[in-house]
Amino acid sequence: MLLLTRTDLTPYWRTLLILGRVSNLPTVWSNCLAGWLLGGGGSGWMFLVVCLGTTCLFLGGMFLNDAFDVEFDRQYRMERPIPSGQITVDEVWRWGFGWLGAGTVILILLSKTTGVLAVLLLVCIVIYDAVHKLVGFSPVLMAACRFFLYLVAASTAIHGVSGLAIWSAFALGAYIVGLSFLARQESTGGTLNYWPSYLLAAPILLALAVNAGGFRRSALLLSAILGLWIVHCLRHAFTISDPNVGRAVGGLLAGIVLVDLLAVAGGQAIWTGFAFVLLFVAALLFQRFVPAT
Repeated sequence: MLLLTRTDLTPYWRTLLILGRVSNLPTVWSNCLAGWLLGGGGSGWMFLVVCLGTTCLFLGGMFLNDAFDVEFDRQYRMERPIPSGQITVDEVWRWGFGWLGAGTVILILLSKTTGVLAVLLLVCIVIYDAVHKLVGFSPVLMAACRFFLYLVAASTAIHGVSGLAIWSAFALGAYIVGLSFLARQESTGGTLNYWPSYLLAAPILLALAVNAGGFRRSALLLSAILGLWIVHCLRHAFTISDPNVGRAVGGLLAGIVLVDLLAVAGGQAIWTGFAFVLLFVAALLFQRFVPAT
């Protein structure tokens, strides 16, 4: 057995960043921003608190993901922090449940509705982490996590969980299912299937169906941008001579921000579009330093 020396070890803080897959955090914040705006916006303070609570839940879910997957990683992904000896599995369990507990408490304190939705989100996270390597429908569980994240954010806004917020959460969920099937095929090394990729177009179809009047032009423009980005990412998995599924998955993960921008049709204020653009760039930049998957 290969033993790591102290100089071989990754700094502890970086190990935590890798376990938390923090390069995906901009997509969590963009989900919160979109859900909050679809619920009518309102208090900036409430928005920041919901971002904090959902960030904790996301980090907890990512830590538990590695804790549950430790035996799989010891066989197929020795570079992950636990099998490579960077951290013990007991530490990861503690970090994971600590983050989940903190996030749940923060969100429960906001309101009864937010608390109920936060508990549903928590349940989806734990179930996904526990069974995602065992069942074929695990991408649906991942989609449920993002679905409830949208609704948690919307519940803190002025108008609460609106019909458009729910439909947008379903469209995002379909996108996540398509993305997750591709990511699942990356980790298992199976044959790539085309059909899940069609689900990535769900947000575009919804945007074209619900946006009219002054929002129609921006919806068409943003739909084209998202569509081109999806095609660009899928090209790395399906059309080049040396496929790179990991690069395709990373790009599609960053594309979640574009899905959120499309959900609000660009927003009515300049700062809205600017915020999503910053989050999209941040997601791509963060992936250069911390793996997204």
